[in-house]
Amino acid sequence: MDIGLSLAEIVPLVVALLVGGFCMGILAGLFGVGGGGILVPVLFEVFGVLGVDEAIRLHLAVGTSLAVVMPTSLRSFQSHHARGVVDMDLVKSFVAAVVFGALAAVIVARHADVSFFKSIWIVVPMFMSIRFFLGTEDWKLGDEIPGQPFRAIFGTVIGLISTLMSIGGGAFVTTLMTLYGRKIHQAVATASAFGPMIAIPGSFGFVWAGWHAAGLPPGSFGYVNVLGAAIIIPASVLAAPLGVRLAHGISRRKLELAFATFLAAISLRFFWSQFF
Repeated sequence: MDIGLSLAEIVPLVVALLVGGFCMGILAGLFGVGGGGILVPVLFEVFGVLGVDEAIRLHLAVGTSLAVVMPTSLRSFQSHHARGVVDMDLVKSFVAAVVFGALAAVIVARHADVSFFKSIWIVVPMFMSIRFFLGTEDWKLGDEIPGQPFRAIFGTVIGLISTLMSIGGGAFVTTLMTLYGRKIHQAVATASAFGPMIAIPGSFGFVWAGWHAAGLPPGSFGYVNVLGAAIIIPASVLAAPLGVRLAHGISRRKLELAFATFLAAISLRFFWSQFF
């Protein structure tokens, strides 16, 4: 596939990927999320400039983002775990279900068209935006997170939706833990452990899902563009510990509102491209 771009046109795209990767790393450490909420829209636009067919552009953006989430989320989890605030018992109780959901998402991605992906990116970011706008730290459903079969069902849903969006599952896990009385800092730290569970099977699965896809840009293995990931990963991995320090050192309400605004804008962007 000939991208037909000059060096002067490529440089701004590389800068956009680096900035997106840095912001992704900050979010991964700050909120315990995968950061795909920022990176997937950036990749979607960059691949559009490169002339990638819209029929596979969002698949490629999600798959490439998952490949970046893998090292970024591992770095974020490592930084949180070093502070001793990750509830590993809770994490272990969700592993099987989350991985199952991630693998199920790969099957869905192999057969889903772009309209399906756009629908997810319209609905879920808007609900997440509402969640961040309202805040949930003072809401409470109980003192203990329910056991099985709740965790199996919830974990599968987390794995499925998060893989299809490359969002790491942190927003769902953080909300769940705070609704059952956990401190926000422990919730964010524990949520960071879910990113690797989703990103590792998800990224390899997207390679498989798009292995025979036509029209992929240079450097792509299935729905994962290795060249794009290689540009983004250093910035995101370096930024993740900074996000962790921010998470444990400042009030995050203003940042939550900023992230909520961004998510709403993403939802509206995909709504516009879907229906207009």
